[in-house]
Amino acid sequence: MSYSVTPVGFMRSCFKEKFAIPRQPLLAPAARGVLELVPPFDRAVAVEGLERISHVWLLFLFHQALEDKPRLKVRPPRLGGNATLGVFASRATYRPNGIGQSVVKLDRVEPGRLWLSGIDLLDGTPVLDIKPYVPYADRVPEAFNRIADAPPVAVPVEWSASALTQAQEHAQRLGEPLVELIEQCLAQDPRPAYQVPEPERRYGVLLWDVQVRWHYPEPGRIRVLEVVPG
Repeated sequence: MSYSVTPVGFMRSCFKEKFAIPRQPLLAPAARGVLELVPPFDRAVAVEGLERISHVWLLFLFHQALEDKPRLKVRPPRLGGNATLGVFASRATYRPNGIGQSVVKLDRVEPGRLWLSGIDLLDGTPVLDIKPYVPYADRVPEAFNRIADAPPVAVPVEWSASALTQAQEHAQRLGEPLVELIEQCLAQDPRPAYQVPEPERRYGVLLWDVQVRWHYPEPGRIRVLEVVPG
């Protein structure tokens, strides 16, 4: 038996490409976006009560990772990108039905719009449902995950003087915490874990409307080189 689903809205996100998106929500509190609701959910009655809630669960589609043939095993970044794991033991983006879930902070509520932070959703992501986070039910003190039992170790991020000035200027123009966003995303080390970066290799990602470029002066250290219009 097959079922069809219809999005309740679409995410307008700071993340314009998949590279450098944190691998879990809330790892980058400065990552912000707006969930634009579609009719009939864009009416005030649909979001009534959300102003009394701090965090929500988003159920969404990995719309750029949908596949016709389901995968039974995946290669999670957490295991270095080479080791395999059963799909149901991982949060890899390649899901049987392409469904993801994230708990994010709800900053502001308007009819037709939810302002969110700590997001890990790509710009344009179709959101299927929104559910309130319920602390007494959703937080399980005795829970464990021996595959991912702690957050990733943050990589030190340093700036060239010119790149920091550029980022500060763009942050003021955008009205967004761009410096913090860059630092929080890059500290997660977005490169594939199996890849050994050479100092001369340059990496880049589009955040909001600016291109951020960096390199690894040595393994385990990142230096932001420039932040320029994308």
